[in-house]
Amino acid sequence: MRESTSTAAPATASGGLADSLYDTAERTPGLVQLARRAAGSEQWREVTAAGFRDEVLALAKGLLTRGVRYGDRVALMSRTRYEWTLFDYALWSIGAISVPVYPTSAAEQVRWILAETQAVACVVEDEDHAMTVGAVCDALPDLNGIWQLDQDCVRAITEDGRGVPDSLVHRQRLGVTPDTVATVIYTSGTTGRPKGCLLSHGNLAVEADTLLDGWHEVFQDSGSEPPSTLLFLPMAHVYGRVAQIAAVRGGIRLGHLAEISTDSLLPALAAYRPSVLIAVPYLLEKIYQQARRAAEEAGRAELFEQAARVAVEWAAAREQKALGHGPGPGPRLRLRHAAYDRTVYQRLRAVLGGRVRNLMSGGSTLGRDLGLFFAGAGMTLYEGYGLTETSAAVTANPPGRAKFGTVGLPLPGAAVSIADDGEVWVRGPMVFGGYLNHPRCTAEALYDGWLATGDLGHLDEDGYLSIVGRKKDLIVTSSGKNLAPSSLEERVQAHPLVSQCLVVGDDRPYVAALITLDGPALAHWLKTHGREQLDEWGVLADEELHAEIQRAVAAANTAVSRAESIRAFRLLPREFTLELGLMTPSLKLRRAAITERYAEDIEELYSP
Repeated sequence: MRESTSTAAPATASGGLADSLYDTAERTPGLVQLARRAAGSEQWREVTAAGFRDEVLALAKGLLTRGVRYGDRVALMSRTRYEWTLFDYALWSIGAISVPVYPTSAAEQVRWILAETQAVACVVEDEDHAMTVGAVCDALPDLNGIWQLDQDCVRAITEDGRGVPDSLVHRQRLGVTPDTVATVIYTSGTTGRPKGCLLSHGNLAVEADTLLDGWHEVFQDSGSEPPSTLLFLPMAHVYGRVAQIAAVRGGIRLGHLAEISTDSLLPALAAYRPSVLIAVPYLLEKIYQQARRAAEEAGRAELFEQAARVAVEWAAAREQKALGHGPGPGPRLRLRHAAYDRTVYQRLRAVLGGRVRNLMSGGSTLGRDLGLFFAGAGMTLYEGYGLTETSAAVTANPPGRAKFGTVGLPLPGAAVSIADDGEVWVRGPMVFGGYLNHPRCTAEALYDGWLATGDLGHLDEDGYLSIVGRKKDLIVTSSGKNLAPSSLEERVQAHPLVSQCLVVGDDRPYVAALITLDGPALAHWLKTHGREQLDEWGVLADEELHAEIQRAVAAANTAVSRAESIRAFRLLPREFTLELGLMTPSLKLRRAAITERYAEDIEELYSP
């Protein structure tokens, strides 16, 4: 086994996650801790550390009145919004445990999670969520309340707690230790029933503090204005939760956005103007494609393409210099880069609010060229890697030494090892304690402090980790050829018309693919080709469109052997979506669900 080990992790204070909130309010009561906006409003209202503490304390007292006790589990089923953070910290203030539930969950999924965790209450966002929980509450004898955010449950619970002394909350809070379970986060469930990961206050605190300490300049590099971030990732996912905790612990102004589409995200970013953006590759790809499409519609397509190439070349030269392998950008490249900064890169930064200089990406792997592009456009991208079981990141690219196309080095205090079969094993203080009610699964995942991740990867000569795919996703053709599909899919998706690509071929004679198209990009392509909008049948039958996608597939195939190349593909009229159950809430494809739904299309790919 090959191993990469980092330095010791920073010391984490004793106690629980809520302590930092009260400490900050005591030291700097006027610090702007959060920002929130009313529904339908574009105006952000600042919330100081003292103001947020008072809201959390009042809600915590109300929760005690409602019967929530130390160690009880309370479910949160909502999109990303201010009240989620409020409930998290109120629950942690009394030693209770939050259980995130994705708002898109089906009734059976909700029943399973609430029953297994024995949740005593469930906070829901709206009437639809309340009805989903209500449909299964007869099977939940421990559930004593369903509290609805859009019915102002926060105010009602707070009113209930008016007579409770503050000291009662603080006695509960002081009983929390780093080993106390803070939350039960369920895995995405790309295959099989999801399992609840027991993450402690210490797991999440050391994760947040490690990032704040080692990546201080990334979070704080914001010029004269205070650092800030806009959180739009799902709060039911560990990545979003750690971003929340790091912001609160690090004094980074935190805003929330419920919608994750680029149509809602970009206007919100322009209004909020964050200094650091925490995202997933899927959204970064969408932002890039939208920028390219806007340039094409403005008649600046060639200018954008030239600027993109210069950005990649400039960032690659800077990367090589930082790693000690080159002199950096030459005079001619520096001049061209400066010229495009005025005409192209500044426009892209303005779309993201104008202040973003650093991006953090996780959840799935990001293409090297896309990372270089953003860095070349003035927004250095730091890609990391982790799982729910590792409290989010266990590796990340370090400031000043990012190696694009990799997921970086082990975080301080962590270690990464590659098993003989290529599986990535990790260990460190951010690794979870086990799965709720599943001792056998816990024993299968944890070996003497090491977590077997199920991901395949390799370490380079400098100890940087690259992920090549999931063990369970490995395709073995009928001829015995092994293929990790993710890198091939990423290359196909680099084409502006392609939205998603799923490679198939397990126990088949050759590799094939299901491909979906980006709607706005397709509409623009048709317009520039003097064509009318195509209906679903037209998308499937259009020969010129197929020829364009064939070129994208052929370009992707140049990076692999013939045995690994895509020999056939099928265009699909609709994207794989979260609503159809074909993506996880963290926007990764559910391979099993897709292959089941499109079984007939896949069979046709292999028909004589």
